[in-house]
Amino acid sequence: MCKNPPAPDCHLRWMTSGALSTTRAAALAFGLFFTLPVSDAIDTITNAVTSLVPANIGNLGFISPAQGQPAALTKSQSDALNTYNKAVSDFKSILSQRRAQIDSNQPLSNLPGQALYLARNNMISAHKDLTDALPSKIGRPNKFAIPPAYFDADNEPLLDEYANLFNIMQAPPVNAQNSNTPFHDVVDLGTAIGRAEGLDAANAQVAGRISLGMFFAETNGKQNMGNARSNKYKGSLQTGVSEDQNGQKKWAAIKKSIAAFDPALSARDDKEEVRVGNLDQRFNHWTAVRNALMNAHADLFAQIPAIVKALPDPIDQMRLFELIQIIPSPTRSALKSGNLAKYEISDPTIMRYLRNNSIFTFGQADRAKTSATFREILDAMWLFSDKFERALSKFNEIKAQRKGENQQLPTGPTFAKQPSVAPQRVGGQGLEFASGSRCCNQGRDPPAQ
Repeated sequence: MCKNPPAPDCHLRWMTSGALSTTRAAALAFGLFFTLPVSDAIDTITNAVTSLVPANIGNLGFISPAQGQPAALTKSQSDALNTYNKAVSDFKSILSQRRAQIDSNQPLSNLPGQALYLARNNMISAHKDLTDALPSKIGRPNKFAIPPAYFDADNEPLLDEYANLFNIMQAPPVNAQNSNTPFHDVVDLGTAIGRAEGLDAANAQVAGRISLGMFFAETNGKQNMGNARSNKYKGSLQTGVSEDQNGQKKWAAIKKSIAAFDPALSARDDKEEVRVGNLDQRFNHWTAVRNALMNAHADLFAQIPAIVKALPDPIDQMRLFELIQIIPSPTRSALKSGNLAKYEISDPTIMRYLRNNSIFTFGQADRAKTSATFREILDAMWLFSDKFERALSKFNEIKAQRKGENQQLPTGPTFAKQPSVAPQRVGGQGLEFASGSRCCNQGRDPPAQ
């Protein structure tokens, strides 16, 4: 297609015959319409129409794969382009299939998100291979903050539909017990656990902030979420039954110490215990978060001062604790090494768990990696970046709110009070990229990576 400035093959087409040259000269005299190549005019019209299509789309026909083909492509470039176009087509097809099944109330297959997840991954991988072969295909930034080398922003509506479908397929069970203050709860529990692990007030707040990051990373900030890719891992922090039970035992061991410095939080916990009764504690937001934090993270909260020193960026801190969800044993070893950033992973099983959680997953070059330092791993967690940014923003919002409240309240525990607010919905453009595989317990599929 002729772009502005025109591609070389465009000039060749204009120059192939005297008749076409004459036509071009005549066309210039007719006015503004012919000041652009016809293909640009068509592109402009198509883009204008496409922009009117709502995010929740029923017809994906406006979304096109890579358009056009540069002149004199090598075989490898042509193969990469064809592979990408097919990957986009396949992704559109499975999206349409799931949408039709849901809209017509057809029963879904077991783990209905798996095919969507794999098709989404194939599209991103194929785009990375395409831009490696043809760097000119790297386009504009996208609202999902995915590096443009991995994703064509023209296909944003596809990922909108992907997220919409997962929101439906991963809805909480009807008997789930929501909280009116889900984000505050996570911060409260993380902060209290941090204090019980011996942290001072400032570092305990870091524990609360990191905990909120885990909530966004695991479920995009949605409480009591199901999992369209696993029958085992459920709830606000996506735990299995054994993990949840282990967290309950660990919480019981420290609850008395928490009650001593934060009686309000302890009283809230008593109420939630009564409320949950015999229900699976993973489907009460409070107990799900409490048990998950105790199971996987509590014993590492004591190391937060050293972690903050090694990783001063709050987003890096969240990434590190998410790696406790994905590859716990290697992450603990890295923390003990004394040189966290340069600690290297080369075990094929560990690399596989990273890939299963969208790290070194996309494109042949990434998948070919056989080892990586923790600094490289942290940098490769770009699919989590938007979620962690929103978690940090939400934490700062809560902190500012409570600072204003405390100016009018007697001196006491900063995070003990439960403000009475309406249920909140997470904004932003985050996808269901939640993660969390247990490397040393056979791993798991993240809900909608």
